Amino acid sequence: MRVLNFGSVNIDHVYAVDHLARAGETLASHAYRRHAGGKGFNQSVALARAGAAVCHAGLLGPDGASLLDRLRQEGVDTAWVKAVEVPTGHAMIQVDRGGENAIVLFPGANRAIGPDFVAEVLGHFGPGDWLVLQNEVSGVGEMIEEAARRGLTVVFNAAPFTPEVLALPLERVRFLVVNETESAALSGQVNPEEAVVALLGRFPGTAVVLTLGREGVLYGDANGAMREPARAVECVDATGAGDTFLGFFLVELLRGADVRRALRVGCDAAALCVTRPGAADSIPRRDEVLNAFPEE
Repeated sequence: MRVLNFGSVNIDHVYAVDHLARAGETLASHAYRRHAGGKGFNQSVALARAGAAVCHAGLLGPDGASLLDRLRQEGVDTAWVKAVEVPTGHAMIQVDRGGENAIVLFPGANRAIGPDFVAEVLGHFGPGDWLVLQNEVSGVGEMIEEAARRGLTVVFNAAPFTPEVLALPLERVRFLVVNETESAALSGQVNPEEAVVALLGRFPGTAVVLTLGREGVLYGDANGAMREPARAVECVDATGAGDTFLGFFLVELLRGADVRRALRVGCDAAALCVTRPGAADSIPRRDEVLNAFPEE
C-alpha cells in the first residue's frame, strides 16, 4: 500500500504583520521568512512525519532544486517530481499577531501538469494505493478519473476553491476534505451540519471531512456524523494546520484506526502545528503529537 500525493510545490514568502493588509493599504512587515511550501508539499511532509510511505508527484521550475532536496530529506519518494522550464510556484503569505493569515498564490509550474504526465505517473499505481490531491495543480479531474479507474482510494482537498471544482467528478472521491468556505461553495449551505448533509446527499459514497479551525472538525459518511473538538492552544501561525490535520488523519486510517481516533490525532497534530511559525517547518512528528497529548 502506497500513498501518492500528486500536488503542488511552492516557495513561500512569509511576512509578519500587525494586521492583514486592507485594500489600498501599504503595510510594513516586521519580519520576513522564506520557506518550502505549497499544499501538496506540506501534505507530503505531514504524511511522511506521520509515518506513511509517501511518493510525491508534481512539477517544479529551475529555481526549485532546494524543494526537491527538502522532500528527500523528509523521506519522501521524489521519483515522480520533474523539472520544467516554468518558474516554481510561490506564495506571498501575511501572518498577523493573532496567527491568522492571508495568501496570494502564483501557481507557476504546478499548473503545467498535462494528461500525459498524469497517465505516466498513475500507470505505476493500482488497487490498494491511495491518491491525495489538492486544487493547486492542473489536471485534477483527469487524476480523479484515472485513479478511480485503476482502483486507487482518492482523497481530494478542495483548496483553494475555484469554480472549476464544481465540475470535478467528486462522486469518485472517497474522502472530500473542505473548510467552511469550501463546503458552503460546494453545498450552498452555510451551516456546517447542513453542508455535510447536502454533500452526502450529492455524493453518497464519499466521506466528508469539514475542518472548522478553532472549532475542530466535523465528519460525515453514510453511517452518520461526528464532531471532534480542537485543543485549546495559543496560535502563533495557522499556515499549514489543515495540511497537517489531513496528513495525520489519513495515516491513522492507514494504520487501521477508527475514524474517531484518526480525527483526534489529526486535530492534535494541527494544534501543535499552529503553536509554531511556518508551514512545513511547523509540522510535528507522530511521536511529538502522541507525547504532547497522551491518551486520557
